[in-house]
Amino acid sequence: MSLPQPIITVLAYFQPLFTAPTWKKVVTLLVGTMLARGRRTVTAALRQMGQQMDPHFSGFHQVLNRARWSPLAVSRRLVQVLVSTFVRAGGTVEIVMDETLERRWGRKISKRGHWRDSLRSSKERSVSTSGLRWVSMALVVSLPWTNLRWALPFLSVLATTPKVSEELKRRHKTVARLAQQLVMVVRRWLPDVAIKVIGDGAYSVIELGLTCVKQSVSLIAPLRLDARLFAPPPPPKPHQRGRPRVVGKRLPQLSTVLSDPKTAWETITVNWYGGTERKLARHERDSALVLHWDCPAPHSLGAHTRS
Repeated sequence: MSLPQPIITVLAYFQPLFTAPTWKKVVTLLVGTMLARGRRTVTAALRQMGQQMDPHFSGFHQVLNRARWSPLAVSRRLVQVLVSTFVRAGGTVEIVMDETLERRWGRKISKRGHWRDSLRSSKERSVSTSGLRWVSMALVVSLPWTNLRWALPFLSVLATTPKVSEELKRRHKTVARLAQQLVMVVRRWLPDVAIKVIGDGAYSVIELGLTCVKQSVSLIAPLRLDARLFAPPPPPKPHQRGRPRVVGKRLPQLSTVLSDPKTAWETITVNWYGGTERKLARHERDSALVLHWDCPAPHSLGAHTRS
């Protein structure tokens, strides 16, 4: 099988991570997956490559369940290649975190659980679906041929329900705990760059924020309107006795800042979905940067905190 030189150049970064027999199968699966339509399974990839009648087709399935290669090492190489290609020298690496649900119903899938299906649910009705829930990290990049920003996934870990963790006799890890571990892993992979992690309300967790502070990572996540905010603790005084303070002065709640008529708002323009621009109102007070939508008549509020 002959491939164009640009594809060979890209794949060459990952070839040392596999044995020679496995690498041949990996290339076949990669090219077949890119050409496949619909569900991208091993069978669909082999069909696209004209190898559906290969008597040793099971060897291609074993690439994913038996071959001795490290998915973590592949993820590390992938993010390093993406950063060196799309992030300018000295720039900030922007990473988004989110969960995605893979609907699966097989009885032999030991880590399958029942999760809320956000696509099928609404405010009035909650729908649960059997499947695998993945916590994924994606690198946000700007491409020269479009005004849109793209999120390129490079690392995913599986989240299990408490019931499944108990059945597997493993310590249960919440989404926030998995996010902590992912942040530490990425910081170890990219030790000398500025990293910004962006997530939804599931990542507005104190433990995750403290981990980001320790790892010198910026965390952006929305807060509740009634969140209790504090300024950084003051430095200890000379010869001060007792345990040092862990929080500083109490800051007003976001709901108070929003409803306060004395609050001064500054209008800014940001890039929005679909390549459009949108005006937001920003207020910077103490250490919290508050954003609310559709100025001058906001209907929701979030907080942008930088560690």
